[in-house]
Amino acid sequence: MLDRIRGQLEQLSSAERKVADLVLEQPYTVIQAAVAEIARNAGVSQPTVIRFCRTVGCSGLPDFKLKLAGSLVTGVPYVHSSVRPEDPTSEIVAKVFDNTVSALLKCRNDVNPQAIEAAVRLLTDANRIEFYGLGNSGIIAADAQHKFFRFGIPTVAYSDTHIQMMAASVLGPDDVLVAISSSGRTMELLDAVDVALASGAKVIALTTSGSPLARRATVSLIADTLEDNETYSPMISRIVHLVQIDILTVSVALRRGPGLIRQLEKTKHSLKNRRLDNKQQE
Repeated sequence: MLDRIRGQLEQLSSAERKVADLVLEQPYTVIQAAVAEIARNAGVSQPTVIRFCRTVGCSGLPDFKLKLAGSLVTGVPYVHSSVRPEDPTSEIVAKVFDNTVSALLKCRNDVNPQAIEAAVRLLTDANRIEFYGLGNSGIIAADAQHKFFRFGIPTVAYSDTHIQMMAASVLGPDDVLVAISSSGRTMELLDAVDVALASGAKVIALTTSGSPLARRATVSLIADTLEDNETYSPMISRIVHLVQIDILTVSVALRRGPGLIRQLEKTKHSLKNRRLDNKQQE
């Protein structure tokens, strides 16, 4: 239903367009609202709301609500709904969840298997792996290092720009740098990537398409998401980057074979005595 509305926006009258904008921004609120409330929130008359429902192919408001609810249950649209100060808590919860799930589904459909395969080959054969990220991306780099060091590969994560520059300068042809940036335009990170490439290292980028980082990298894993990075810290791209790290982790683990299982068991066993058993919790 949301896709249908979006496709008919140009054919709607200016008053009907106000109703459409409200539905696209707050679908869950519209489902629960009476016709008077919908009209008031959209700034139109009640007959305009009914006319809008018929324009988009429904017999009336009840039929429209039924079809709208069904479309929200059966699938998440590839659309980003902005959160507004006046949104009720239920709408904020729904928008954050839907925006994130929608972005994950879009990235899943847009994923380049050849790029994933190339990145996995580089990581599997790497002598050393370094993860670089700044700010929010530095947290993702730390998460990646937490996963990859268990494989017995020398692995570090750096979020300090000076350390990144110095570390990049001593990388070699058998080393891999994984650079993480939602914008792909952070100058300090780009400088470190240039130094790593000049040292002969391979660079895997987790970033947006067409960015300076994507153009520099040996392999780019793209995550194009819609979000307000000017006001808020990147939230959706952070989730997508974490999933990309998980994909690389699982793929490298499978590549390294049965010997890795023993390594992982050994790591897990080292924490066995660090947890309370059921009796100690009582």
